[in-house]
This record gives sequence, C-alpha cells and structure tokens, in this order.
Amino acid sequence: MAQKHSDSSSSSSANIKSRIKTAVIGVGSLGQHHARILGDHPGSELKYIVDADEKRALKIANAAAKNSLPIALTDFTGLFGKIDAAVISAPTQFHYDIAKPLLENGIHCLVEKPFTLNIEEAQNLIEIAEKKNIVLQVGHVERFNPAIIAAAPFVNNPRFIEINRLGPYDPRTAHIGVVLDLMIHDLDMLFYLVKDKVISFEAHGAKVISQTEDIAKARIKFANGCVADVSASRITLDKYRKIRIFQNDAYISVDYAGKNLKIYQKKEGKDKITSLFDIDVKKPKIPSAEPLFYELDNFLNSVAEGKKPLVAGEQGRDAVELALQILKNMVF
Repeated sequence: MAQKHSDSSSSSSANIKSRIKTAVIGVGSLGQHHARILGDHPGSELKYIVDADEKRALKIANAAAKNSLPIALTDFTGLFGKIDAAVISAPTQFHYDIAKPLLENGIHCLVEKPFTLNIEEAQNLIEIAEKKNIVLQVGHVERFNPAIIAAAPFVNNPRFIEINRLGPYDPRTAHIGVVLDLMIHDLDMLFYLVKDKVISFEAHGAKVISQTEDIAKARIKFANGCVADVSASRITLDKYRKIRIFQNDAYISVDYAGKNLKIYQKKEGKDKITSLFDIDVKKPKIPSAEPLFYELDNFLNSVAEGKKPLVAGEQGRDAVELALQILKNMVF
C-alpha cells in the first residue's frame, strides 16, 4: 500500500489567472454545497449542474447562479468539450463510470469520497489522469478543516492517535456502512499524520439498526511504531468528532466539528515539571472558513497551476484499500 503523500497546502484563489469552467455532477446533500461554492468562487465559472432528477438540477442551478445561470442537465456526457473541470458528487457506485470518460476527455476531476468501490477502479482512474496529465483529486474534506491545518505544524512523530467520529443515524446512508461512509475520513487523516505504512490492524463492528455496520472500531499499527484507535458510529444522538494525538513533545487535542485546537507542551526551558504552571497550553485561533471552500480552492488552483492537489487519487485509493481490508477482516 503506497503512502507517499503530498504535504502542499491550499493555495490562494488569487493564483487563478482566468476563471475555470466547472460543473457539478450529483447535487444531493453534499453536491448542492459544491455547487453553491463553485457558483460564488472567483476562480470558477459554474457552467453546468448535472443530476438524474431534472427538477433538482434546475433548482440547484437557480440557487447557485451568481455571475451567470448554470445549465441544468440529466446526462453528464453533455459536458464533453464544454468544461475544464468537474466535481463528481454522485453516489459512490457511479463514481468510476462517470470519472473515467470525463478524464479520458481531458476534464479535471474532483471525486467525492469514497473514491471508488474497489482498488482496480481507483488505480485505473489514477493511470488515466497521469497519462492525460490532468488533475484527479479525492474529496477527503477533513484535510482542509482549519483546525487540522492549524494542528499540522505541531504534529511530530506521533506515538498514539485516537479518533472518534460519532453521530446520529441518517437513513440516506443506510446502504453503506460507517467504515466507508465515516471512518474513511479518519483513515486518510492517519496516513496524513503518521506518514508510514500499516503493518497490522484488528477491527470490530456491530449491525445494530441496519444491514451494514452501524458502529465500528479499529486498532491500527504502523511500521514506525505508532498505534491508532479509530471509532465510527451512526447510533449516537450527539455529533462528536475529535482527534487526540500523543507524542514525545506534546499532547494535541483537535475538535473537528467545533474547529478548535489545544496543544499541551512543557514550557520552554523547563527540564522538569513540578506543577501545572510548568505546562504551556496553546490555543491557536482557528479561522471560521468552510473546509469545503478550502478543498475546492485547492482543486481550482491545482487545475490552474498544473500541480498535484493535496489529496490526489493515490491518497483516495489508499484510504479505500485500508477501509476494504478492515471490512473484510472485521469481527462482528
């Protein structure tokens, strides 16, 4: 499992010299927000909204209109030769069949997570993008969470990481379990923070209210000795999304949802801790910007500058690969 990841950060939209012609394919609960942001982004000219539901496509096109009114379509093949870049936010089972012809026609793609249903599809899309020299990004939006961006400079060879992503049940995702729907965000985050390969894991789950796992926990061990406990649940009444990082020089606590960060370290010059006054607690100010804006900004800048995005196809593939291995070996 390859783990070579880019550490580049989101660029400023000021780097985009001319507006990029864009489209959003699939405007459900998440796709509508892609459309909203691309309709307002100074580097994007939102040309098309595509959805199987024509009425919804028209509704979102009207809502997203800023500088011009996007055209509503029900068939994505009408985009060939008319746009530069597309966001694919359709259900996962359609990702490959939509992304493949778009990439083959030279259209840069941001594909929502999970990237694909299997590794073969993911690898094929990566190879097409490389051959065509076009951008292929995967929508792991937590990489663009302002709290994670602020925490990243303090992360140094973590020894233990605990991530909990818990929330209420949503019938819309009953067809997919919590590993591919929720935990996959945090599997990608582990690769980003640990920067090493997985050597072993164990996983447990339970099908409480659906036919797929509604709660899951995995303990993952990396080659450098780091251990991670990752939990995901959709049978919790309140949303709880936090990450705790233990390392030799600091304890880092990140609240994904609340966008807040605390770093606990020895005060500079203190060799010995005699009281709590010898501990420095940093609370960096976190910008209120929307993570999805940062993600789309990174995509547009990557297209404009011809560079790898922060979360390329390889990172999306690696997260899917580990998620599928966890599901295959999960004890119920």
